[in-house]
Amino acid sequence: MPGNTFGHTFRITTAGESHGRANIVIVDGCPPNLPLTEADLQPDLDRRRPGQSKITTQRNEPDTAQILSGTFEGRTTGTPIAILIPNADARSADYSQIKDKYRPGHADYTFDAKFGFRDYRGGGRSSARETTARVAAGAIAKKILATKGIRITAYVKQIGHLIADIPDPTAVTLEQVESNIVRCPDQQLVQQMIELIEQLRRDGDSIGGAAEIVATNTPPGLGEPVFDKLKADLAKALFSLPAVMAVEYGAGFAVATTKGSDNNDLFTTQYEKIVTKTNNHGGMLGGISSGMPIILRAAVKPTSSLPREQPTVTTQGQPTTISTKGRHDPCLLPRFIPMAEAMTALTLTDHLLRHQAQNPSP
Repeated sequence: MPGNTFGHTFRITTAGESHGRANIVIVDGCPPNLPLTEADLQPDLDRRRPGQSKITTQRNEPDTAQILSGTFEGRTTGTPIAILIPNADARSADYSQIKDKYRPGHADYTFDAKFGFRDYRGGGRSSARETTARVAAGAIAKKILATKGIRITAYVKQIGHLIADIPDPTAVTLEQVESNIVRCPDQQLVQQMIELIEQLRRDGDSIGGAAEIVATNTPPGLGEPVFDKLKADLAKALFSLPAVMAVEYGAGFAVATTKGSDNNDLFTTQYEKIVTKTNNHGGMLGGISSGMPIILRAAVKPTSSLPREQPTVTTQGQPTTISTKGRHDPCLLPRFIPMAEAMTALTLTDHLLRHQAQNPSP
């Protein structure tokens, strides 16, 4: 099964399943002498972990990371970093009744079509449980970016029809995001979002939404002008996450109705730096970072696993019905935030190290 490695100079490879013994990530290309312990990984893993609030799945996983290699006396050695995150609260029996049925919205059918065999327990390799490994690796990437002053903040922009008003995305702080269980910095909407999610849970349903991801202090020059555009790699990174249905950056789809004279971001200078007066380009021009804040948005679909009965077919194509038992998020967005930050951080770190290799400081 190929396709489990992401990145070039800064590269991660993940392994593991939803109901397997553990999830594992190997991080290759991390520079030596970076301070790193398990305590550096845990905050983001805690933000991603299930069971953290009343509006998330109640699966109780501590998600305690173990660094198995690549560090010595609290610093990275420059060798591959192996991280193990055990699974502690899988309930495989919850899925025994659907092993011969295809869940609507899931990868059950496509896995069978590709491999002729699948792990039906919680979705196996296609489960969002796999993202624990990415979040752990992303914490390392964030530490590398922080040495250059680069900061990544993601937050919930939308839940269903409720859209947050964020006048300045670059001003949103981690403290604002973590101040509520929805991870939305618009305090006026938080309670409405919680009530919407709780109502849909009671109805045996789920709801989608959108996240916004902002990277500040990114230097100009990251990315390549053709196939390895920074915007293309960021899109791939976000699309590789489960449930992501659309990605846009800058003005996004709004450019479809905008005139060029309005959409162009005019250059000027500020504090002896070249900047643009506006940021419709979302921090990337020609696939290369401009030095302006990178602003991305990802649309996330409603959770596919529903306790209500729905029509489907068996693995033999016979009509039947299905209701998915077990513990599932009624809305994926609150726990999606650290995943989005991780994949953005991994992509920017990879391009930062590639850029440094191409353009070493004199």
